[in-house]
Amino acid sequence: MSLRLKRPKRNKAAKNRQPLQQANHPNHIWGMDFVSDALFDGRRLRLLTIIDLFTRECLGIVVGQSLKGHDVQEALTAIARFRGNPEVLKTDNGSEFAGKVMDRWAYERNIEIDFSRPGKPTDNATVESFNGRLRQECLNENWFLSLADAREKIEAWRTFYNQVRPHSALEWSTPSDYARKHAVSRKKQKQLEPDFSNSGWT
Repeated sequence: MSLRLKRPKRNKAAKNRQPLQQANHPNHIWGMDFVSDALFDGRRLRLLTIIDLFTRECLGIVVGQSLKGHDVQEALTAIARFRGNPEVLKTDNGSEFAGKVMDRWAYERNIEIDFSRPGKPTDNATVESFNGRLRQECLNENWFLSLADAREKIEAWRTFYNQVRPHSALEWSTPSDYARKHAVSRKKQKQLEPDFSNSGWT
C-alpha cells in the first residue's frame, strides 16, 4: 500500500523520508529528471529523462520546449503500456513532479513518489550520472536545427545507449541485455515501445 503524506485535498503518493531505497529488480524504481539545452538559434530545449534504476535502461527521453506535468504523465503512461508500472518513482521536487497531475496519476496506480531532499542531487545519483553522459555524448556533440531534428538525434543516441553501449555497473552488459537477463515482464509483448522521436510534446 502506498504511504502518503497527509495534505488537505490531496491524494499524495509521496512517502515520508526513509533511508534511500535501492532498486533490486526491473520496474522497481524509475528515476526522472529534466535536462536543459537549446536549438542552434538559441531557442530553449527541455528534456525529460526516465530511467529504470535497476537495469539502467533509458525508458524514454521526451524532448520539448515547455514540458509540464501532463507531459510527464503522458510519457509515463506510454511507457507503462508496454512495460507495466514501476513501484516507485524517484524525482526531485520540481513542480512538474510534485503537482496535482502527477500526484493523482501515481495515487491511482498505487505508485510511491520518492522525492529527493532539496539540494541533494546524490539522492537521484543514477539519473544525474545518465544526464551527464547524455550531455557529454549527445547534447554537446550535436547542433539541433529544429525540434524534430533534436528528437531524432536524441532518440538515436538513446537507442545506442540502451543497445550498444556496455555499462560497468551491469557486468559490462548493455542495459537492454541486462534487462533481458532479468526477464523484464511486459504487459503487452507485441506492442512496440513508444517512439519519442516523433511525439506531440511542445
